[in-house]
Amino acid sequence: MTRIEHYVGIDVSKARLDVHIRPEGETLAVANDEAGIAALCARLRQAPGPRLAVLEATGALQERAAAALCAADIFVAVVNPRQVRDFARATGRLAKTDRLDAAVIAAFAEAVKPEPRPLPDAARKALIDQVTRRRQLVEMRASEKIRRSQIAPKLRPSLEAHIAFLDKEIAALDDEIGTSLRHSPAWRSEDDLLASVPGVGPVLRAALIAKLPELGQLTRRQIAALVGVAPINRDSGQMRGRRVIAGGRAELRTLLYMAALTAIRCNPMLKAFNARLRAAGKPSKLAITACMRKLITILNAIIRTKSPWRCA
Repeated sequence: MTRIEHYVGIDVSKARLDVHIRPEGETLAVANDEAGIAALCARLRQAPGPRLAVLEATGALQERAAAALCAADIFVAVVNPRQVRDFARATGRLAKTDRLDAAVIAAFAEAVKPEPRPLPDAARKALIDQVTRRRQLVEMRASEKIRRSQIAPKLRPSLEAHIAFLDKEIAALDDEIGTSLRHSPAWRSEDDLLASVPGVGPVLRAALIAKLPELGQLTRRQIAALVGVAPINRDSGQMRGRRVIAGGRAELRTLLYMAALTAIRCNPMLKAFNARLRAAGKPSKLAITACMRKLITILNAIIRTKSPWRCA
């Protein structure tokens, strides 16, 4: 990465952006609107040399500022808030205000130097929004179905009407997502390649295309760690702890779990792989996790080589 000379920590709230610039130690606050963001970009452009602005992922609140900073030729990294909070605790910074948070983010940026990543373009952003909204509707429908056994009989028609409405909305979103994928030649090609793998359905395919652009660009170990299905060591001295999975992109990991359950039944390779693990005495959940890891590495290889699935 280019040698950075200025590190900018930006704490994002709905109404305001609190900013801390290192090594100068300058602080400022601007409104989280077009005028305020434009003023911030103008101020940062005054500093000579490359600049790295770090923001926490706070829903969609940071998106407008991040896009404007990128357009102003400022490197941008959007990081997990937990990483910044853990850094603050590790450095003894327990107090928390918006201004202090901006200073902590700037210190985190200078110490950790997170890798800037390009923001999604308008088409991918729209696809991400569609996939995210579909997940929200599915979660709402699941909650309503759970209430079926708890709700008073006279209110059940209202509940069933809401479930039917959610069914229609999810089906409409599925059509929109499918149209988006088919209208892009690159996405259509990726979708066809992923669809060639037994057990990989349209929901997982859309989520991978929208939220895992790194697919096909990383090694098998890197892609497994990014999704959160790589075993993590828990060793200390003579003690050897159980390997567990953690971190990664939880939404993708959940969808991958469901796909692995399907693939164990209908994909000959993963069915045999799971059977070998179970015959060796591995617990069911461990075997499923191993199948998840194998499945994502298969998908990664398919996208990298642009070759459809062929069962040996």
